[in-house]
Amino acid sequence: MKVCCIGAGYVGGPTCTVIAHKCPDIQVTIVDVNPERIAAWNSDVASELPIYEPGLSDLVFECRGRNLFFSTDVDKAILEADIIYVSVNTPTKHSGVGKGFAADLCYVESATRRIAEVATSSKIVVEKSTVPCRTAESMRAILETNSRENVRFDILSNPEFLAEGTAVRDLLDPDRVLIGSLSTPEGLKAQRVLADLYARWVPRDRVITMGLWSSELSKLAANALLAQRISSVNALSAICEATGADVDEVAYACGLDSRIGPKFLKASVGFGGSCFQKDILNLVYLAETLHLPQVAEYWRQVVSMNEYQKQRFAERIVRCMFNTITGKRIALLGWAFKKDTGDTRESAAITVAKSLLQEGAKLHVYDPKVSRTRVMLDLAEPGVQSNEAKLGETVAVCTDIYEAAANADAVVVCTEWDEFRTLDWQRIYNNMHKPAFVFDGRLLLDVAQLREIGFRVEVIGKTL
Repeated sequence: MKVCCIGAGYVGGPTCTVIAHKCPDIQVTIVDVNPERIAAWNSDVASELPIYEPGLSDLVFECRGRNLFFSTDVDKAILEADIIYVSVNTPTKHSGVGKGFAADLCYVESATRRIAEVATSSKIVVEKSTVPCRTAESMRAILETNSRENVRFDILSNPEFLAEGTAVRDLLDPDRVLIGSLSTPEGLKAQRVLADLYARWVPRDRVITMGLWSSELSKLAANALLAQRISSVNALSAICEATGADVDEVAYACGLDSRIGPKFLKASVGFGGSCFQKDILNLVYLAETLHLPQVAEYWRQVVSMNEYQKQRFAERIVRCMFNTITGKRIALLGWAFKKDTGDTRESAAITVAKSLLQEGAKLHVYDPKVSRTRVMLDLAEPGVQSNEAKLGETVAVCTDIYEAAANADAVVVCTEWDEFRTLDWQRIYNNMHKPAFVFDGRLLLDVAQLREIGFRVEVIGKTL
């Protein structure tokens, strides 16, 4: 058997690397039209791989050249493959119908057309990208209209449930694997083929088969429900700060209820990443197109609460620093949207940083996995040519935490990197302006220790 994955990004790269690792008798080829990305995947230096995930580089180096290949020859991979994963980007549309909410499926359509035009034998085509419900219907129309005679395509939905930072672990030991198909004999047969592949290492009871449309919607629903929990506890964090309650204690009490559980009841400066906001907005758009305005507004509020939390945190920083931060130096720790990843998409740190810059602050940013170039790109105004020189006057990206905090007026924690727990805070305090502030947006630090040193500490969801 030969497997091809179109798209060498955050989903396709790790997913098919694990397939190659667990199925050494299967040839896996990951293709992409971006030659720079493929060159990075073929690098012999772990830090040069385009994606950082704990444990990923070890698997890539183990399998690459044996049964795992990265290539720009998309057509050759399509021709040879029995199973083709479509794992391309589906960003939120920035223009046209559904602007700001609907998923842009141009890359899915492009990949589907290429499969139809190139394939000379029957294939199983697997939707791996996060897509709106019933996307497979349009894919099937494209494949059937453009394919050669006697070439059959069976489309399956196999959504990913990876969390960045734990993607390899999630793939090696998943909670579940969903495989959706049409209920035709051919669709069910294709479903069994893919289920057998995953059953090589995933227990059968975790390989869940279902209808095609249910599988597509399950991905959006799962992310929406997870994001909803975060926004719910963040809404409670605002009440906690106003009343003197402790959000940690409230979340712990609620989490003991078996009907609720403790997961995703962690207050923070807000959720980020490539999935939650995009998928909720997609769900909002789906509800609107189905003429369900109340449902759309319900899910829209989850995103609104997330934006409110980020802005509220930035405003609290200004308020606590005597209502002015003009000219003050602030060390911002963490730029990735969460620990153990270099992904900055929708990161709360970006929103907080922009708010602080508008108030006149000077920022010193440190993140162990995010480059200076990435930080500057995230802060640049969309549609405007690079203003890196101007940003350089107010933003410095540091390679060391202590450098970032030197001569600062405040330290702001935006990402929960483990190394921030074990810093020499006495050393940091000694080199800061007084009074020295710490703003913990991730419920990460030992508040008592910091206050004993002399810091003025403010924590999300708590009044100290």
